[in-house]
Amino acid sequence: MALLMSHLSLSRARALLDRFSNHRVLVVGDLMLDRYVHGRVDRISPEAPVPVVKVVREHCVPGGACNVALNIQALGGRASVCGLVGTCIHAEVLMDQLQKAGVDVRPVTADSGVTTVVKTRILADRQQMLRVDRENADMGDKVDSAEFLAKLDAALEKADGMILEDYGKGVLTPSLVRRALDHAKAQGIPSGYDPKDNHELDVAGVTFATPNRKEAFHVAGMRDRNPEREPLEDDDLLRAAQRLRDMWQPLHLMVTLGPQGMFLLSGEAAPQHVSTRAREVFDVSGAGDTVIATTMLALAAGASFREAAELANAAAGIVVAKVGTATTSPAELLAALEQDTGEGAV
Repeated sequence: MALLMSHLSLSRARALLDRFSNHRVLVVGDLMLDRYVHGRVDRISPEAPVPVVKVVREHCVPGGACNVALNIQALGGRASVCGLVGTCIHAEVLMDQLQKAGVDVRPVTADSGVTTVVKTRILADRQQMLRVDRENADMGDKVDSAEFLAKLDAALEKADGMILEDYGKGVLTPSLVRRALDHAKAQGIPSGYDPKDNHELDVAGVTFATPNRKEAFHVAGMRDRNPEREPLEDDDLLRAAQRLRDMWQPLHLMVTLGPQGMFLLSGEAAPQHVSTRAREVFDVSGAGDTVIATTMLALAAGASFREAAELANAAAGIVVAKVGTATTSPAELLAALEQDTGEGAV
């Protein structure tokens, strides 16, 4: 086992990033709208012992699988999304924001029988008071519809990479996942899987999977006893990762470890640890989305898995230093790598 030392030069990183614009990545999964209602609390309700929030402002941003697409766009790639929305105002807002960001939404199916997934967060005095979720009980029949599958197949034909983004909201059914992975394999394009800890799928043959530590131990059915232990000395982490590799059969496994970086299992190579590049951590929201987006674009651009992991690690280090769900750009990424490697601009 060994710490993964940087083998990604600034010139190599620049060459890979320059190729990102040539590649389209299809993100298949749960499309969401994150709605934030900001207000202030001056009194307690006379109707019940709860605070009264007086609304000051509100805003919406694409969430779930949509945030992966936004990361791809921000990195210079071209993103498409495939999923389900309703025919409501929330769907209109979500589609409008994605289109304005340059995301291709033609593979999205709008269905009047579907509730657009919306997470509404009520905040006052910088604290979250309440979250209200709108979602569907079951979308299996909608995902299996001829319209949805035709849009999926057409989008895959144009893709240079495909990401399965699971938030446990019902789009990624076993039959859909198998269809998408088989199609990607037949085309010879890389596929990525970002799992949800309460949703098991057969993803055998996926190019790479990116569970976080919590998800890895949950799916492996193990208790995480030493989360602070040095990753390469953590026998429980190694066993959990090996169980996941046996279950999912990916070519590569990348377990994200937050402030500890990444733990990699790749082919027959010894486990490797990529230490974090973050200098400050303000918010880890969306860091996993940045990791899978960067990894996929790098692989599509011709990077080795090792190079892709280093690039994704650097990108994650940038976004966790920003407040809220964030993205990063090629310029920011190159600047961070230049600082880390000590190389001058090339």
